[in-house]
Amino acid sequence: MKRILLKLSGEALAGPDKKGFHEETVRKVASQVKQLVEENIQVGIVIGGGNFWRGRTSESIDRTKADQIGMLATIMNCIYVSEIFRAIGMKTNILTPFECGSFTKLYSKDRAMKYFEKGMVVFFAGGTGHPYFSTDTGVVLRAVEVEADVILLAKSIDGVYNDDPKINPKAKKYDEVTIQEVIDKNLQVVDMTATILAKENKMPMLVFGLEQENSIVNTVHGKFTGTKVTV
Repeated sequence: MKRILLKLSGEALAGPDKKGFHEETVRKVASQVKQLVEENIQVGIVIGGGNFWRGRTSESIDRTKADQIGMLATIMNCIYVSEIFRAIGMKTNILTPFECGSFTKLYSKDRAMKYFEKGMVVFFAGGTGHPYFSTDTGVVLRAVEVEADVILLAKSIDGVYNDDPKINPKAKKYDEVTIQEVIDKNLQVVDMTATILAKENKMPMLVFGLEQENSIVNTVHGKFTGTKVTV
C-alpha cells in the first residue's frame, strides 16, 4: 500500500470515558501511524465527532445547524489528535472544505497531494462541508479524490456482523464481504450514501477494532482479524 485513508470514530478516541479526549488512546494511535509513515506509507485521517456531538439531539435545533455543530466537532478532534501526532515527531496538516481562519488550510486535492509527498499526515476535517452528509461519506469522498489504495475503518467492534453483536451474542462475523452484499443485506459498514460512493468508485475497505493491540499496523500488514469489504 502506498496511500491509506484511516477513519477513526470520535467515540473510540474518547476511550473508557466515552466523551471528550483520552490521551493514552490517541497516543497508541499516533505511535502506530508513525510506524507506517516511517515505512513511507502516506496516511490521511478522517475523525468522527461523536465524542462531542451526535446527530440532531433536540427538536429545537434545525438539522442543518445540528450538522454544522458536528462538522466543528470533527475539527476540534483533528486539531487535538494532530497535536499529539506532532508531540511524538510527526509532521501534520489539517484541511477543511471551508475557511477556519488560521486554524486549518482550505482543502484541495493538489494541496493534499503536496502534503503527502512531503511525508505529512493529512487530516481531513469538517466532513464534506455540507449538511446531510456524514463523516462516512466524507472519508469515502476524500479517499476517492486522493486516490487512496484502501480505507481503514477503525471501530469499537472488531468487524462486520450480520447483526449487532452487542445485542445478539450469536451474531455472525464476516471475514470477507462484497460491497454489494453490504448494500443488499444493509450491513451498515458505513452509511448508504458512502456505501454507494465506494461501490461506484471501487474503493475497498478494511474494518477492524481499534482497541486490539497494534490493530492499525497489523491491518496494513495484512495481519488483521477484521472484515475485508471487497469491490
